Amino acid sequence: MANIITGSRILISIALLFFPPFSPAFYALYLAGGITDIIDGTVARKTGNVSESGAKLDSIADIVFAVACLIKLLPVIIIPKWLYIWIGIIALIRIINIVSGFIMQKRFVMLHTIMNKITGLMLFILPLTVPFIKIKYTAVPVCTVATFAAIQEGHFIRTGREN
Repeated sequence: MANIITGSRILISIALLFFPPFSPAFYALYLAGGITDIIDGTVARKTGNVSESGAKLDSIADIVFAVACLIKLLPVIIIPKWLYIWIGIIALIRIINIVSGFIMQKRFVMLHTIMNKITGLMLFILPLTVPFIKIKYTAVPVCTVATFAAIQEGHFIRTGREN
């Protein structure tokens, strides 16, 4: 059941691509995607169906959701150059984490740490604030937390800690 919920987030992400950003349909799908992200893990734990493949599917669904949102939102949001650079640095740290996790642990590693979950929540809220608050103000706390989370995840991967 949990994997079906997670899989639905991938379908929701694809559906997002067909609606204008900040439209009621976009927001409905966006919120549905967020809800599936919250409940899939809970359902997996409550039903005793937690698995490594489910965690991987969750990470893939998160990436697909994020990419779909970026495709829709980047063209309509004015983002300062310094913010693109900061986001690029965070992405580079995450890529290094994935590569080092694969080298050190011989598997695809994306940890679901508390800081990664907080980052995800902040990233989820961010597009909801765009019509009201300039991105240059809201992105600073999000990027700060995301930077810390990425560095922490890398530390955990390289020391063999899972959280």
